[in-house]
Amino acid sequence: MMISMLLGLIITTGVIQVFVSTRSTNSLNQAISEVQEYGRYITLRLQDELREVGRYEQTLGNIDNSVDLVTESSFVLRQPVALAADYAVMGALGSLEGVGNASDELVVNLLAEQDCSGNRFGLAAPMQLHIVNHFFVEDGQLKCQGYSGRYLRGLTGNFIPSDEVVLLDGVQSMQIEYGLSGDITENDGRVIRYVDGSHLSNARLANMQVVAIRLALLVQSPPIKLQNLANEKVTLLSEAPLTLDKNHYYQVFNVAVALRNSINYVGSAAL
Repeated sequence: MMISMLLGLIITTGVIQVFVSTRSTNSLNQAISEVQEYGRYITLRLQDELREVGRYEQTLGNIDNSVDLVTESSFVLRQPVALAADYAVMGALGSLEGVGNASDELVVNLLAEQDCSGNRFGLAAPMQLHIVNHFFVEDGQLKCQGYSGRYLRGLTGNFIPSDEVVLLDGVQSMQIEYGLSGDITENDGRVIRYVDGSHLSNARLANMQVVAIRLALLVQSPPIKLQNLANEKVTLLSEAPLTLDKNHYYQVFNVAVALRNSINYVGSAAL
């Protein structure tokens, strides 16, 4: 009887171990699937958003002309990536380099019908105006907040900003690098080097233009115990390595976009 009980205990222990292992494997596979799905979604969305950065075509017939379009066009084309002090109404708003491993922030100018939240700022479709979109990470979420560029420049009435919209949950870090052209009067729009946000002010003073953006996102799954994995490190672009915990599955997603509107502007400025 004791031998039978011992064999039964061994078999039961084995079954429990198989069950626990299978459950852990299924949880990990589900976490991987979710993170990859989220990553594909946000990669495609950001590519679509960033391709329009710096866009302004005065020849379009559907631009609201209640302001000077020549001045507005010059502002958007010359400053596709906004910096602090660019806007008269909100001088602190601009692209920022995060301190240490903190996430970067991206503020961009473009001509569009609506901002990243769908706000048209009182204009009926298909009328377009200068739009400003602010991308940032807060409380583990990638968010965007839109503004009327005309309001920020002090040209129109008090258009309050759109409500923040969450683009993706589970984002632990966003790091950004900017591809710079040479002097816009001499360069053909090719990237001569990539820099982080701390170099943008000096680049503008040197008459250089942002013609590409590289962006890296660290996305995590909901809590899951990964007992068999040691703590690992991951590097986003040229930033210092980040140490990952064993309570989540992590994956890095990269987006690289050439700002075709800025490239065309650089090319025309060199003529």
